[in-house]
Amino acid sequence: MKKILSVALVAALAASTLAGCGGGKAEETTAAPAKTEAEADKTEAPAASEGAAAEATEITWWAFPTFGVDTGYEQELADAFTAAHPEYKVKVEYIDFTSGPDKLTAALTSGTAPDVLFDAPGRIIEFGNAGYLVPLDDMLDELKSDLTSESLVETCVGADGTAWMYPISSSPFYMGLNKEALEKADALQYVNLEGDRTWTTDNFVKMCEALRDAAPTQVPAIVYCGGQGGDQGTRALVNNLYSSSIVGEDGKWNIDENGVKALGLLKSMYDSQALDAGFDMAAADELQKFQQETCAMTFCFGTSNEVTYASEDFTQIAVPFPSEDGKPSLEYLVNGFCVFDNKDEARAEASKEFIKFVCDDAEWGPKSVVKTNAFPVRKSFGDLYEGDEHMALLASWSQYYGPYYNTRAGFAAMRPLWFNMLQQVFNGTEPQTAADEFNTSANAN
Repeated sequence: MKKILSVALVAALAASTLAGCGGGKAEETTAAPAKTEAEADKTEAPAASEGAAAEATEITWWAFPTFGVDTGYEQELADAFTAAHPEYKVKVEYIDFTSGPDKLTAALTSGTAPDVLFDAPGRIIEFGNAGYLVPLDDMLDELKSDLTSESLVETCVGADGTAWMYPISSSPFYMGLNKEALEKADALQYVNLEGDRTWTTDNFVKMCEALRDAAPTQVPAIVYCGGQGGDQGTRALVNNLYSSSIVGEDGKWNIDENGVKALGLLKSMYDSQALDAGFDMAAADELQKFQQETCAMTFCFGTSNEVTYASEDFTQIAVPFPSEDGKPSLEYLVNGFCVFDNKDEARAEASKEFIKFVCDDAEWGPKSVVKTNAFPVRKSFGDLYEGDEHMALLASWSQYYGPYYNTRAGFAAMRPLWFNMLQQVFNGTEPQTAADEFNTSANAN
């Protein structure tokens, strides 16, 4: 029998439908409604009649705008696949990061899920653990020897080690700065623009204070804490300032002593107006403020958001998160596909063939990676951005990738607790008290 989520976990998941991180490359998790035993044991649909045997097998792909908004690339892929495999047809349906998560939850509940979804591990692994997906172990096993990093495997597997996602590209999350705003405030002196651009917590504080003292039209920074969208940015900020981790050595959720110290620093900067707290903002709101030059930096930058929130009015500078010792620990995105178990073996096989085509085809695989504006998970694809110094810089930050915790048990339930904890700190709750409450509540789930 397929796995069934506990009632407590379903309730926690249902309370945490997400908005995306701006352009949508944020790690997201949607409520995966529990399957009933009847649904889990449902027999496969009857085989097609002999008269319909020659008809092409049609699958449905629900596409988040991971390849960009209104590019039509998804339909190009579908048409190219059908041309190469006329025995299959792909129906493309576009969904967004605002209403898409709810639509997915409703489809799972009603038994009308698509065949293919292109998304990030957080949501996909939750679906797999809940028993809604087709295992992709055979595909991932073939890919393992060609992966750029062994750690990518852990982003694709569920609690029992089953592969639920097939990856295509990855990229780091980092900060974005407004170069001209920093120059005007004489704050650029605190930013390292050499080498891999690593820098310190002390210089981050000095930069924000210089921006504040210059009294520009924009606030120095906004620690958004009004929702879950792009929350990996604020966690990376807290975790990096004094080299802490949200996951303890015992595997439990844990804001440790250094994390509490970081929260205290952010509160003191908020009190001194060296940064602001976005009580009603998620990452997309902060990114818009950055694009509109009403704040001088963003904590939710990535290869996708660089494009989505580009501006001709100022120069974007990409930097890793600051840390006390100058050695960051970066969170990162993995893009991949999953196949929903619609009890139709023909559709499942067609879906897997389609995913292989998009990710592995000699022509369309590299092209699709570039469309995500990220880096290939396949070593055999080589450098797809040859001669691009900026992309080479971002690729070099893979050496700073930290532990991947987005697929850990309780991740979905932890996320609303995180931004609520930040709100408490900025509203005056002692950081240690807020952290203790977070740790207790996060591990209760």
